[in-house]
Parts: sequence; structure tokens; C-alpha cells
Amino acid sequence: MEDTQMPEPLRQAVHQLVSEVVMNCQEVLRYTEPDIARDWKRMALIRATDASDTMDMASILIAAYCQRTGMAMDTLASYLQTRQQRSRAAGPRDADRHEVAGMLGTPLPPDDDHEARMRFSCGQGYAEGGLMSEPDEQRLFTEACLHGLRARVCDDVDALDGYLPPHVAELARKVAGALEVPQPATA
Repeated sequence: MEDTQMPEPLRQAVHQLVSEVVMNCQEVLRYTEPDIARDWKRMALIRATDASDTMDMASILIAAYCQRTGMAMDTLASYLQTRQQRSRAAGPRDADRHEVAGMLGTPLPPDDDHEARMRFSCGQGYAEGGLMSEPDEQRLFTEACLHGLRARVCDDVDALDGYLPPHVAELARKVAGALEVPQPATA
């Protein structure tokens, strides 16, 4: 296999697209905050799908380059993990509805449906002191980085206090501060 670096124009495009994804991810987190209750469903879905579509664009650009340089289609399909792909156009599946039922504590799926019970249990794991309980250090840091980055790019660090829990806002301020461009000293 060819062992070369990514061409600079492709690298620049991927960096731009990933930056857009990060900004959209930050907005998804932003719309989970209680003060945005009126619009959270619409905007969280729009920004999540924007992030997904933009990341798909990055994947496809890289795939087009790989194809251009002679990568076999079966290898390319393997790297693109096409067997995992699901269309959003199909909407939520029964498995997704069972997972939400587990999160919300609604009735169990039928006894004979093993996959439904497994997804229901996953949903319960989010709700019962599992993945939805106190944020772990890595998740907290990720959220703070996204919010701090957005605040720095928009030059609106003070807004962090308006919508984030205090512990996340404090860490996001530190991230934003670390991203501040030092100004030369004036004489």
C-alpha cells in the first residue's frame, strides 16, 4: 500500500469540515440546556444532522481521493464501514423506540423479543445511574472544550455563564482562556 501523506488541499478541506462538525456538535449540546426548551427538538436535530452530513462529506472526500489513487472498492467499502450505515430518512426503528422506552421507564417490550429487551436495558442504563448520571471527567472536558472553543471563536466568553451549569462554564472559560491569542506587549 502507498505510504504518502494526505495532499495539502485535501487536508485543508478535511480540517475545515471537521471544524464545522465541532461547531455543530457544540450547538447540539447548547440546545440540551434548560433555557432553550422552546426550540430544543428542532434545533438539536438540525444541528446533529448538520454535523453528521458534514462528517459524511469529509469521509466521502477522503474516499474519492483513495479511489482516485487506486484503492480497491471492497477495501474502500470496508474503511467506510458501509455495513454500519443507516439512513435517517427511514426514521427511528423499533430498537430506537425500545431504547427510549427504557430511558423513560415506560412498559417493557414483549417477552419474546430479545433485541427489544436488550435495547430497553441500554436505555435503562442511561437513566439509572449509568450513562446519564453525573458526567464523567472525559465527558465534562469534552463539553467544556466545545463550549469554550465556540465562545472564543464568537468572542463571547461572557455568554457561557448564561446557559451552562456553573462547573461546565468554569471549565469552558479556562478552555477559552487557553485559546486566547496573546497580544504583544506595548511600550
